[in-house]
Amino acid sequence: MLLVPLTQSSDTTATVAVPEPSPLAVRYYRTSHLVWAGATALELVVPAALLLTGFSARLQRFADRAARGRWFLTVAMYGAAFVLIESLIFLPFAWYVGFVRQHEYGLSTETLGQWLADGAKATAVGAAVIGLLLWIPYRILRASPRRWWLWTGLLAAPFTVLAMIVVPVWIAPLFDRYGPMRDQALEQRIHALAARAGIADSRIYEVRKSDETHQVNAYVTGFGGTKRIVLWDTLVDRMGEDEVLFVMGHEMGHFVLRHTLTAILVVTGLSLLSLYLVYQVAGWMLARFGRRFGFDRLDDVASLPLFQLVGGVVMLLASPAPLALSRWQEHEADRFGLEITQNSPAAARAFVRLHDENLAVPRTGFLFKLWRGSHPDLADRIDFANRYRPWARGERLRYGRRFRSPRTPSNP
Repeated sequence: MLLVPLTQSSDTTATVAVPEPSPLAVRYYRTSHLVWAGATALELVVPAALLLTGFSARLQRFADRAARGRWFLTVAMYGAAFVLIESLIFLPFAWYVGFVRQHEYGLSTETLGQWLADGAKATAVGAAVIGLLLWIPYRILRASPRRWWLWTGLLAAPFTVLAMIVVPVWIAPLFDRYGPMRDQALEQRIHALAARAGIADSRIYEVRKSDETHQVNAYVTGFGGTKRIVLWDTLVDRMGEDEVLFVMGHEMGHFVLRHTLTAILVVTGLSLLSLYLVYQVAGWMLARFGRRFGFDRLDDVASLPLFQLVGGVVMLLASPAPLALSRWQEHEADRFGLEITQNSPAAARAFVRLHDENLAVPRTGFLFKLWRGSHPDLADRIDFANRYRPWARGERLRYGRRFRSPRTPSNP
């Protein structure tokens, strides 16, 4: 088998300057604070309003009448209707953030029809999933009044794994067109990189996103036979081959370093914490506000907004911890990508391209990092790419033991 080199550039020692943000990027960054605050407020206010107005209880009674008292069907109908109603409540805000704002800043090429169609499909999928699965936690709650929070929280792990298997294969294709890469030479280089990373059996897909956005993205997802490497066509079109290879090395790093497993454990931990707090405060809340809520039992499906509200508060207060973990994982994925490609300038150029295409600012503030920063600042990532070259100094690579030795490469 003929392998092509993983890198093309002869100069792998050049440094790349941190770019200055454009005025448009600065404005996009500053206004994003208001968007985040608005979204956070809505995610707390809406479930609180559904509880305190008694709307949730009325919805449950309506579902119960329509289901003729059949408990399972009542829960399914309530869950599906709840998703639909919340989607309608959030629609004006989602339209501004996801459509108007993206076009205002030149980030989107999507038509209103495309945006509405994707939103309708997302709502339908959400309603179907909740309608099918909502009975499980409520059945556990009825069966184990004292330990329901523990058993339900632990279920977050297998359900998250199931979602990671199902979503790439059956859900994602509902929204995007997946196909083979147009550039077969680049695809061969990505296959060579994946083989060296130890995931040679992965399928590679190129997603047509240029009809919707100017932004760029890539990821590695799935388990076993569903494992796949995905690139947006915008990434392929707007980056050089070496830059694309670094991005893919970074994404492969997430997979090889099992960052997904860590994310599953974090989700499970936060779920346990949220549900335990519901367990602790539910009695007081039902005694204090039960008349306004319209129900007095936690195992009544009308309590769903109560779980949503407490979970939202927990996520808001706890978010600095998982965000700090995410930034560390992104940094280590950067290290993995650098070590497997050994092309620091390409990595730094990729970060500059991300900066330009995604309207990013290279340096964010402390509060942004604390409450919203899932990735290190681009300036820090560029600086790290410029200086991290242990292979050039004959030093041991942190993740070198994970790399499989390729065959001696030769030019095609």
